[in-house]
Amino acid sequence: MRPTTLDGIVGQEHLFGPGTPLRRALDNARLRSLILWGPPGTGKTTLARALVAHVGYRLEALSAVLDGVKDLKALLDRPPSLDPRPVALFVDEIHRWNKAQQDALLPHVESGRIVLLGATTENPAFHLIPALRSRAEVLALRALDLDALRELLGRALVSPDGLAGHWTVEDGLLDAIVRVSDGDARRALGVLERLTDRAEGEVLTLATLETLGVSILHDRDGDAHYDVVSAFIKSMRGSDADAALYWMSRMLVGGEDAMFIARRMVIFASEDIGNADPRAIGVAVDVLEGVVRIGMPEARILLGQACTYLATAPKSNASYAAINAAMKEVERSGALPVPLHLRNAPTGLHKDQGNAAGYKYPHDFPDHIVKQQYLPDALLGHRYYEPTEIANEKIIRERMAWWARRLG
Repeated sequence: MRPTTLDGIVGQEHLFGPGTPLRRALDNARLRSLILWGPPGTGKTTLARALVAHVGYRLEALSAVLDGVKDLKALLDRPPSLDPRPVALFVDEIHRWNKAQQDALLPHVESGRIVLLGATTENPAFHLIPALRSRAEVLALRALDLDALRELLGRALVSPDGLAGHWTVEDGLLDAIVRVSDGDARRALGVLERLTDRAEGEVLTLATLETLGVSILHDRDGDAHYDVVSAFIKSMRGSDADAALYWMSRMLVGGEDAMFIARRMVIFASEDIGNADPRAIGVAVDVLEGVVRIGMPEARILLGQACTYLATAPKSNASYAAINAAMKEVERSGALPVPLHLRNAPTGLHKDQGNAAGYKYPHDFPDHIVKQQYLPDALLGHRYYEPTEIANEKIIRERMAWWARRLG
């Protein structure tokens, strides 16, 4: 069912659709080195083949999983071909090659001897050397949307190269397959094929789909993983409890470690809620401890409670901004001397040097506060913590303002 032409490919119209700059270049038989970056099942290999066919180049292929520099050299050292067409080299899983292997490609790409088409599921910024990235355009492929997957499944059901139109499909089945395919065409077609193996008669049903035990995919290491985590955190930050629950459920159903989620919520409680609700970090830490003691699947209940609490809590990043500002100050100004009256004086010698001399013990003064210098001389008057006027921080802000008035 692999499409063989650009017009047969669905789901990447933003890159190759009619009228796009890249499509115009391809229609004029111009192909430059490209890195096709995207999730599994989005058509990277299919696209590479279709691109080469569209411009009329000759295709050579290597797999970074199975092939190395020796195989690359053997390919390039072949006697000149009678085929005069330009050569496009497709390297699947190109991120698997180390720096030395990627370096071996450079002179041939740079000289124009080959046009490189690399396919990767990993971010090229982290996995490809800068010199290679500078010689190839990175194209970000998108996971296939629901309509694209439905179209591919529909083709498979009627095509002589697929299931040849022999099957009747229960209403809602294709939508169910699409939902569990996570934008992956290969996965969607694989599920459909497995259904035909288990079907009774010539009817494909939702009940048969349930027997496959198909669950959603969740990448626990790659970019897709961090995209879902990012959506989870940003939904809590945006106080949308429903969205936060959805993204957290995506992780849990996909097999994410519950401890990872709990740790992220502890960080969130301090970074994004802080002193607006000081109880939030206690809730998050308690849930972290509960996840350790209970484990899944019951731990999902604790995670759900923490998620909804944190999402609906008042928000402030003032303490997060304060520690960042204070640390930046230390990096800028260095180790400034501690004022003498704040220094420790454990021995008589220390006292003779003036340590702790003149220190005022706040509890000896009305309201347990006294005017006194605490910052180094060079930083007098600097402010790092600026409480908001939200929830508990409004009380803190008013208290600090009262102190300032009280001390003059």
